[in-house]
Amino acid sequence: MITPEYCQMMATYNAWQNRNMRSVCETLTEVELRADRGAFFGSVMATLNHILWGDALWMSRLDGGDGPSKPASEHAHLCPTFAIWAQERRRMDQRIIHWAKGVSVESLSGDLRWHAQMLNKDMQKPTALCVVGLFNHQTHHRGQVHTLLTGFGRKTEDTDLVLMPEDF
Repeated sequence: MITPEYCQMMATYNAWQNRNMRSVCETLTEVELRADRGAFFGSVMATLNHILWGDALWMSRLDGGDGPSKPASEHAHLCPTFAIWAQERRRMDQRIIHWAKGVSVESLSGDLRWHAQMLNKDMQKPTALCVVGLFNHQTHHRGQVHTLLTGFGRKTEDTDLVLMPEDF
């Protein structure tokens, strides 16, 4: 279904898009960051926190490292400030890139097993599907942030995968 090269490409794309998104978000005021704009998670900050929380959860399942520091019920409040979020986002992007560089065809095959606390049940899905889900989740919610940013009159950078700089 997917290859290590796909994982590496998407990890790089994720870091590129997060860098671009972070630079635009830095132009927002604190009020704008936290304004409930009717998005699924309300505000830019809550959505940024949700993406980071989800990445931490999935990476803990994929690389065996630490999961989110807050329970699911507090995902939108993972990082109390934008500065802390930006630092944690950079750290998570490097974690995902590091994982992707070490992934193998064998590690992408088979099933991933975990206990879903929110559903209170054990889960089992193909690992490759879970990896695609990780990257799809990021892209989906970054699209929501993009909409919120344009609603504030901010211009975002290109988001098309084919426009990713080769030297990123």
